Amino acid sequence: MGDRWYSEAVVYCLDIDTFADSNGDGIGDIPGLIGRLDYLARLGVTCLWLHPVHPSPNGDDGYDVTDFYNIDPRFGTLGDFAELLHQAENRGIRVIIDLVVNHTSDQHPWFQSARSSPDSPYRDWYVWSEHEPADRHQGMVFPGEQHETWTYDRTAKAWYYHRFYKFQPDLNIANPAVRAEIKKIVSFWLQLGVSGFRIDAAPFIIELTEPGNADSPKDFAFLTELRQHVQWRRGDGVLLAEANVEPDQLPVYFGDGAGSANRLHMLFDFMLNGRLMLALARQDPEPIIDALRDTPALPEGGQWATFLRNHDEIDLSRLTAEQRNQVYAEFGPDEEMRLYGRGIRRRFASMLGNDRRRIELAYSLQFTLRGTPVLRYGEEIGMGEDLSLPGREAIRTPMQWSYQPNAGFSTAEEEKLVRPVVDKGEFAYQKVNVTAQRSDRNSLLSWFERMIRTLREAPEVGNGSCTHIDVPMPPGVLAHRADGPTGTMVFLHNLGTTDAEVDLGVLAPEADLPVDVLSDRHYGEVGKLDALKVAGYGYRWIRLCRSWSA
Repeated sequence: MGDRWYSEAVVYCLDIDTFADSNGDGIGDIPGLIGRLDYLARLGVTCLWLHPVHPSPNGDDGYDVTDFYNIDPRFGTLGDFAELLHQAENRGIRVIIDLVVNHTSDQHPWFQSARSSPDSPYRDWYVWSEHEPADRHQGMVFPGEQHETWTYDRTAKAWYYHRFYKFQPDLNIANPAVRAEIKKIVSFWLQLGVSGFRIDAAPFIIELTEPGNADSPKDFAFLTELRQHVQWRRGDGVLLAEANVEPDQLPVYFGDGAGSANRLHMLFDFMLNGRLMLALARQDPEPIIDALRDTPALPEGGQWATFLRNHDEIDLSRLTAEQRNQVYAEFGPDEEMRLYGRGIRRRFASMLGNDRRRIELAYSLQFTLRGTPVLRYGEEIGMGEDLSLPGREAIRTPMQWSYQPNAGFSTAEEEKLVRPVVDKGEFAYQKVNVTAQRSDRNSLLSWFERMIRTLREAPEVGNGSCTHIDVPMPPGVLAHRADGPTGTMVFLHNLGTTDAEVDLGVLAPEADLPVDVLSDRHYGEVGKLDALKVAGYGYRWIRLCRSWSA
């Protein structure tokens, strides 16, 4: 892959502490992850996205950082991390890490100094107000768990701002010293060998917080500065950001206008994700068609990152209340399955009733729509959640490797595990694990391996355009195409339960010996495209034509 390697990547995201424990202390670590790189290479992963790796009190699963220049000692050392980068590169796998610089832990030395005295050199590194701000109870990220965004600090004798929990004071992006420090952090990890960063809470990082103003302005120029800095330090470094904002605001995260792509390389496609959930719940592709039509065009070089299941709740906040209730009714009918009044805290396999046909259909859809696919650890074997755990921890249980105690994740005593393994019900590790599926050619894991290999033979999906094929369709069927310099792929997905027949004869003049390259079953020859069958919950990837000169 060239400088735009991310457009053809398959990204796999994981928490180090729940992936593989090498020393038996009950916590996943970097040597354990290194020992599983061959598994990821066999799966077809080309980029590894690691959730926070830094030292932290772990009040918010590592997102409360106390040292941006080091590795959490539970995971290992900087030397271990350097070895991880080396071993991953040997297998053709890049590594990106979370860049969590909207805030720090309140235990960070910067904040401890800042609160100690108005004369501290770090005082202005945070956002303060001498008087109680009028917007104190507005803008909470975690409604129900969080009750304010300004907290009074008795030592500082002032109010400090925190978009997230009160133990996560926000950094002051308006301070040039803070901006310079963030660039130093980026430089450090790029120099060590990471290929880029997933920027946590991008809209809040660039927020120029004004006490009493719940709609403070944003400084997009910092994203331009950060992009320039990354490109100078590593030409192929990438910035992938989380910005769940209104569609008309999305283009400015990619560039400053006039078709320029001088800010973020990639954004998670939250709008498509919500519409995908709605389409699957309704068994109707119209919401997906709407998303493809309504999403603003990206500047050259900009890229979406698609996902079905990420490390947080499935966020339905971009849907209407009626649409959200439809998704809840289908995938999160019980109150304990929901979170923050906007999302679902379940794994995907359990949401779909462990129906193998629907799981394949959903992931086939995700991986063939525009952008770069991101896969959450454990989804490739159909792991379930543990709703007895609080909040987002329900979907952050240890990876299920084998039939061995603790799912082969750790040799520690059960009570010492960072989180309990799923050991009850149809998603228990005794039934769902890598060992069981690795030797089964018909397993979900084997299917993911075939699907990802096929995707990597179809660069049009990541590099090309994605267009809805607007011809009459049976109910529940979506037809779309991907066109790029290497040729054209056509995809059929039947979101309904009834077998269907599709007429795509209008595409026949473009076809050059069309052939199925992946499908839920054998459908026979493609023929003239005028009578394409697709089963209920079925899918077909059809190579329409290939350009051998590309």
